Amino acid sequence: MTGASPDRVVDGPTPKHTQLREILRRMVERELPPGSAIPSERELAERYDVSRLTVRTAIGKLVDEGLLSRVRGKGTFTAAGRMELQLYLMSFTADMRRRGLVPTTRSLGAASEIPPPSTAAALGLAGNEEALGIRRLRLADGVPLAVERGWYHPRAVPGLLGLDLTGSLYAQLAEHYDIRFDHAWQTVWAESADRETARLLGIRTAGPLLVFRRISSMRGKPVEDMTSWYRGDQYQVTMKLDRNSPDSGPLPEHGGRS
Repeated sequence: MTGASPDRVVDGPTPKHTQLREILRRMVERELPPGSAIPSERELAERYDVSRLTVRTAIGKLVDEGLLSRVRGKGTFTAAGRMELQLYLMSFTADMRRRGLVPTTRSLGAASEIPPPSTAAALGLAGNEEALGIRRLRLADGVPLAVERGWYHPRAVPGLLGLDLTGSLYAQLAEHYDIRFDHAWQTVWAESADRETARLLGIRTAGPLLVFRRISSMRGKPVEDMTSWYRGDQYQVTMKLDRNSPDSGPLPEHGGRS
């Protein structure tokens, strides 16, 4: 592209979709604020005299990089800045309200059933003992951010499934059971979204997810085994690392996935 205008797509050794991707990158980084709609595929194809396939490929690369996000039925938008996901004991509801966002929750199912072996071990249940399982979709300002799968010790929270599961579960635990978690082990890993999770979160299948598994206790007794799948295009995690860290004891044996 030597000698070519930085805002033109030309014939040459550099693929046209790569040229267009860099043009769109400059547009996103210099001209459009977060959450802005970019021109439609048809408009971009006409403006830069390229095929719709070239436009779709260029946009897809920027979506993969997290600079753009597709909203089904509405178009493609510049991605909002990722929210910091804090690693401390706070409910999703309280966290979103702290950010000035309106949290909502959709229940995806709740039942008493035998949990995975790792969850039974984490909660101290016998191999054939049932736990209270809850699946929920968490949203902020109407945007789906996370899918949760929580398991609860049945003797610690009897009747939990009969409560309103569309609000803050931590508030319900405090009100009805006087449970306020004072300790947790949390494990974080990356994962690609399966078809069902992608559908719920409004992202493409195999899109990036941040997954958190947290086992929470009160006064040394484990009550909750929660796994949350967060949209990777909406969240990032920042941790403070000290050169000298106090020894916190051995890691628990239940640090795997549920």
